[in-house]
Amino acid sequence: MALDEALLEEAETSGRPTETLRLWEPSGLVVVVGRSSRIGGEVRLEACRRAGVPVLRRSSGGAAVVTGPGCLMYALVLSLELRPQLRAVRIAHRRVLGTLAEALRPLVPGVCLRGTSDLAIGEAGSAPERKFSGNSLRLKREHLLYHGTLLYDFPLEWAGRLLAMPPRQPDYRRGRPHGSFLANLPAGAAAIRRALRTAWDAAEPRAEWPRALTARLAAERYAGAES
Repeated sequence: MALDEALLEEAETSGRPTETLRLWEPSGLVVVVGRSSRIGGEVRLEACRRAGVPVLRRSSGGAAVVTGPGCLMYALVLSLELRPQLRAVRIAHRRVLGTLAEALRPLVPGVCLRGTSDLAIGEAGSAPERKFSGNSLRLKREHLLYHGTLLYDFPLEWAGRLLAMPPRQPDYRRGRPHGSFLANLPAGAAAIRRALRTAWDAAEPRAEWPRALTARLAAERYAGAES
């Protein structure tokens, strides 16, 4: 999470349009809450403590998620000079998620955009569509950070154990608990990674990344668990 934020800050201070796609996967379970989340209303804190699962706060909005092995994480830093239409939050959600959905449909037909910032399996309007990706964004003056989760082999029962029902729910959820609302995308991590790299034309790996800034942000903002 510190690296996501560092990549955004680095782009903002670079003096030029800078875009990066980052793909990673946590090595252990972690609950991540949004920038303005009320933790007591979104997270089962006692269950997290018993399971030894840390609760961390990200720099973007949205509600709490649980992630870990079997959940591919992605982050996009996009230039608002190159993509001025993304300054409108609603359009940013539609454009980024539309690109992701189109990239994933050859792997899994029926991937659709649902709610404000979800990707789900199932044709739009059919029931029951199940969410496999939650996403959020942070806008700066010249760049946008858009990041999210892609469940593909995650033990979904952990969501119900560690998260309360969210205070705001999209209509398509229909009050379903986590266990019957979430799903794993039936595709492998390697294939998902290839699809995202192709969709965002991310052919060249970065030789360097903002190590010092990442370390500082990690120490200042992400070293301690939220409570």
